[in-house]
Amino acid sequence: MSANPEAELLAVYDAEGLVIGEADRGTVYREGLWHASAGVLVRSTDGTRVYVHRRTDSKLVFAGMHDCLAGGVVDAGENPADTAIRELREELGIVVPADTALPLRATASWDGRWAGRALRCHLVGYEYRCDGPIVHQPSEIADGWWWTDAELRAHLRDPAWPFVPDTRAILEGLLIGEKGHRR
Repeated sequence: MSANPEAELLAVYDAEGLVIGEADRGTVYREGLWHASAGVLVRSTDGTRVYVHRRTDSKLVFAGMHDCLAGGVVDAGENPADTAIRELREELGIVVPADTALPLRATASWDGRWAGRALRCHLVGYEYRCDGPIVHQPSEIADGWWWTDAELRAHLRDPAWPFVPDTRAILEGLLIGEKGHRR
């Protein structure tokens, strides 16, 4: 991440999910331009737990909220799979071996509001299985812990629990159902 995150160049998309150009992060957020974000659900190797974390209060969007995806926006000239691997390394210190492809698990689009402005994002969700070690990037992650899908779902049922809204849009496609089937 650069010294000025608002100056970073992001890929700009159309409403259908095709790359149509690039713009700095500040412009994308101010003008509500469609962009893309890639996130990785980190699941324990035995598949029974997911890693949940709280974002720092200094994040540009969704500050201080909880999330279960290590992820971020797709930079100009980058594809979502590369973004996912980069963000996993940057945020949680998890290095994916060079010959490993993350399995694509879900896609969604979120057209919402943040801080009174439109925020439009195409979401691409992946999964990676590991048990750690997990090392938080202090500027992005304040705290983290392991929960079962059931524990995460119980918290998500509480409308007062501050959880990243765009992750909610893709989460059902990433979590495992009550009988162990991916929904």
